[in-house]
Amino acid sequence: MIRKKVPMVVRSIVVLMGVFGWLSQMQVLGNSKDNKTPYPSMAALERYLMPRDAEIALARSAAPAAISRDATVLVLGRKGYEMAVKGKNDFVCVVERSWESDFDSPEFWNPKIRGAVCYNPPAARSVFPARAKRQEMILAGLSKTQVFDGIKAAFDRKELPTPEPGSMCYMMSKEAYLTDRGSHDLAHLMFEVPRIDDAAWGANLPNSPVLGGAEAPEPFSEFIVPVGKWSDGTAVPTNERGGT
Repeated sequence: MIRKKVPMVVRSIVVLMGVFGWLSQMQVLGNSKDNKTPYPSMAALERYLMPRDAEIALARSAAPAAISRDATVLVLGRKGYEMAVKGKNDFVCVVERSWESDFDSPEFWNPKIRGAVCYNPPAARSVFPARAKRQEMILAGLSKTQVFDGIKAAFDRKELPTPEPGSMCYMMSKEAYLTDRGSHDLAHLMFEVPRIDDAAWGANLPNSPVLGGAEAPEPFSEFIVPVGKWSDGTAVPTNERGGT
């Protein structure tokens, strides 16, 4: 079975609130042992697409305006990401769809998912290419198994890069929709590194603010740190935080 090595993610999954509770609800970012899914296959493509201006605004909302207003913004077209706004600071903001979730996630085909994310320059160069490649393969009509195998093969052939030092992204949008569960959203930062043991970050331990772990087929580890503010500076309600 295709899955990520994440203990229990966002890309470790026990109570609705708190660190492990948040992990259990964030199927778009993690795995699930529940084989029942309301999304057994890809919906019509139009259900995943957005009006261009709305997608640009949502993508920018992933990070504080001081970052995102000068970022490059890409929007999803029928064959993959397309340039919408050429930026000046080397950050890249996009809206990811459900296909960025774990391959075993019951929400892999959820057309409601809208994951606004801004990649910092190292991540834009070394993490985003694999994300974009996955989108292109899905839109080309490949199956989940073909996409998984294709991404793995691309890394094996060194056609895709591994994370540069300092790679991270912002996911602080108040308007994002990450999962059908709970409050549907979480303000957080993500840090991407070449695959490493979770213990090196103290991830997924009681009272640790660090979540996440190894991914597949990408040879990455992705660590998530919830934050207490949305990108517009307003406070995240206490009952919507990941816990510390």
